[in-house]
Amino acid sequence: MKYAIIGSGKIGTALARIFARKNIQVAIANSRGPETLASLTEELGPSVVPQSLQNAYKAEMIFLAVPFPSHRDVARQLNNWTGRIVVDLTNALHVPPEELGGLLSSEVLSQAFVGARLVKAFNHLPAAQLGTSLEGQRQAVFISSNDADASAAVAVVATQLGFAPVELGRLDKGGAPLHVLGGRPGGLLFQNLVKVA
Repeated sequence: MKYAIIGSGKIGTALARIFARKNIQVAIANSRGPETLASLTEELGPSVVPQSLQNAYKAEMIFLAVPFPSHRDVARQLNNWTGRIVVDLTNALHVPPEELGGLLSSEVLSQAFVGARLVKAFNHLPAAQLGTSLEGQRQAVFISSNDADASAAVAVVATQLGFAPVELGRLDKGGAPLHVLGGRPGGLLFQNLVKVA
């Protein structure tokens, strides 16, 4: 399976570092073009491959690491996302609840990414803490999706990256605490939990 990270800010770069540490190839793209990612490739090595957005969209699993309001710009790049797993790393912080229309932010993304198999994951920690854990422990990563097979696929990747995946079920059930609810972070956002290996 081919992986791509869309967004090279703090969370996208943190995730790219984790892929590099495990020597798992991942594309990374941003709106400024692959040439702006040269220093990141120099730092992280050959497993992190800068690409154009158009090439990155060809991956089967796409990690969406852009600010929540930018998701529409990304979604418009393809008319149909059918078959792709889009992993939602966004948090709708500072987004007025009325802009979400009573939906969870991942449900809003699911409407924008027509045909995608959307999974909420890797969003509950600040970028500086993602992938950090004590010796002998694995950091928990919460995963939620309305597509059980897509959730399981993300759990496999999380395990390969050295995390301890915790599947929470459907977005509107177990996954709700991974979202900003009523303008406030849900109960699992920004919790640095670890598990003994």
